[in-house]
Amino acid sequence: MGANGSKVTAQDKAILDMKIQRDKLHQYQKRITVLTAKETEIAKHMLAKGDKPRALLALRRKKYQETLLSKTDAQLEQLEHLVSSVEFAQIQKDVVFGLQQGTRVLQEIHKEMGGLEHVEKLMGDTADAIAYQKEVSDMLGGQISNSDEDEVEDELAALEAEVLGDPETVTAPPAHNVAQGEAPVTFPNVPTGDRVSHPLPNVPAQNPKSAVEKQSQPTSERQKVAQYS
Repeated sequence: MGANGSKVTAQDKAILDMKIQRDKLHQYQKRITVLTAKETEIAKHMLAKGDKPRALLALRRKKYQETLLSKTDAQLEQLEHLVSSVEFAQIQKDVVFGLQQGTRVLQEIHKEMGGLEHVEKLMGDTADAIAYQKEVSDMLGGQISNSDEDEVEDELAALEAEVLGDPETVTAPPAHNVAQGEAPVTFPNVPTGDRVSHPLPNVPAQNPKSAVEKQSQPTSERQKVAQYS
């Protein structure tokens, strides 16, 4: 078997590296879908509590992750086109540099994403959670473009309208658990139609107190009263 038959060219290595990056990106896309959905839930939860700053932080982090993946995906598509080019020898340095950049971006995504436990820290009140929130906020400060910030603000306004427009989302009390064997408390039905006016019985014109006193008098006393009346 000749040596040339098993030689791995620079183009072969570039294609392999590109495929590895592509596979990692697909894995991150699946994971980040779960994380961004959780971040949206956290933003809605914080808005319901009236904590707008932390709701905004969750949405900014979500936007940053989505932007990273989108840029890396576009970069890998470009690299795939370059690697398959017949002029690979002329653009080899650009491809290698692009792959190195892609690797760094993927490492950054992996480091920044953390996991669900990190996402849930965005709504925590412990010292550790607050420190993490500040770290994320500082990191995002120079990473999100003005246009992305505008999109985040629009999403925040839409979520705020959704949350505050649904009273159950804001004021719904926790479900009351009825003890086993205990009958649930029921209340009589309250009529919802027009109130029907029912006539009251006629009330005697005489003073109720005098009527009682008169009734309590002995028979002889009543007869005397009758004689003088």
